[in-house]
Amino acid sequence: MRTVDETSAGGLVVDASQRHAAVIGRLDRQRRLLWSLPKGHIEPGETPEETAVREVAEETGIIGRVIRPIGTIDYWFVADNRKVHKTVHHFLLVAVGGELSDEDVEVTEVAWVPLGELDGVLAYADERRLVRHAIALFGRGPDDLEFGSWTEHG
Repeated sequence: MRTVDETSAGGLVVDASQRHAAVIGRLDRQRRLLWSLPKGHIEPGETPEETAVREVAEETGIIGRVIRPIGTIDYWFVADNRKVHKTVHHFLLVAVGGELSDEDVEVTEVAWVPLGELDGVLAYADERRLVRHAIALFGRGPDDLEFGSWTEHG
């Protein structure tokens, strides 16, 4: 079986009130709706930050601005007779425009979820850990965020 590396980017995008995050829902093979953070493949010539902004917009309808990196997740899976090592770069983004939309064909549903409820909503343990880490990184609880004190990336 051939082994390939894939790299994606996405992130935790929060609304202007800094109390909710936009998440996407996709149906798995058993037709269960699994909620996750928006993310996708890095296109040639794109930086991970540019990909995160593009993928958030494509998958949620929300235009985001990168605040800073919050972590990387990597995992393995098998698809199309290939063993894939996937690396996903995640960023914290703040919504600066757009409207929540599930028009992307890869997305079944989108929703704003209170930050304090993400741990119970996100389907993947690695994303739940990443969100908890992002919130703890800034020494704040999920309902007490202030972007003015966060260092903007760029």
